Amino acid sequence: MRLRRVLAVAAALPALLVISACSGDSDGSADKKASPAAKGSPTSAAEKAEAEAKRIGAMDPQSLERATLSGKSTGFEFKKVSEADASAGQDMEADKSECQPLASLAGGYTHIKAVSTEHRSLEPSQATNATIGSMWLASHSEKNAERVMSELRTSLKKCAKGFKTLGLAYKNVKQLKDPSLGDEAVGYRITNVVAKQSVPMTYTIVRKGGVIAAFYGVNMLTPEKSAIPEAAIDAQLEKLG
Repeated sequence: MRLRRVLAVAAALPALLVISACSGDSDGSADKKASPAAKGSPTSAAEKAEAEAKRIGAMDPQSLERATLSGKSTGFEFKKVSEADASAGQDMEADKSECQPLASLAGGYTHIKAVSTEHRSLEPSQATNATIGSMWLASHSEKNAERVMSELRTSLKKCAKGFKTLGLAYKNVKQLKDPSLGDEAVGYRITNVVAKQSVPMTYTIVRKGGVIAAFYGVNMLTPEKSAIPEAAIDAQLEKLG
């Protein structure tokens, strides 16, 4: 029973973060009507993204979607997250500019805008596994992907005490040993307070060519084991080709 309760809390975490972020945004922007330019048509938006990917040598949106895991694999079920749900964290701006790479990743995006992004939630297939989380792939030019990793490392050094964004407080930022994954990888643990409960979250950020693969995990029973296992990360990297 205890494990079921823990998984229920962890599963609700992304939704809690989205709700908190939206309630902390007091400028009323959510109620504003989109301008004609902002609306655009899905087709034209897709065509623009494809053209931009070709221009900078990045993976195009359709190829990125095909290269993103879905279904059951390596002890987890990878579930597609709707664009509406994923985009709720897109505007997480840090109170300190040097912490923006961390704030953007907390919202499910890279601080340098990607050509396209694919999001998946990760739910354990086995009842005994208390680690739950999410994954997103961001398509960049290789140069920009390298910048994402470099500026993330700088952010980790400068933001050890944490930061705030949209009314959310993140603290105790701790860089972990870099995993041997992809072309380069960074691991870190960060604590967020949700409903007066401290929630340690572990991030593994991997670059493979121009794609940034970000993995986020929570384990309410054993925070030290909250990282998404490397077997799951390797499965996604293999699918990238």
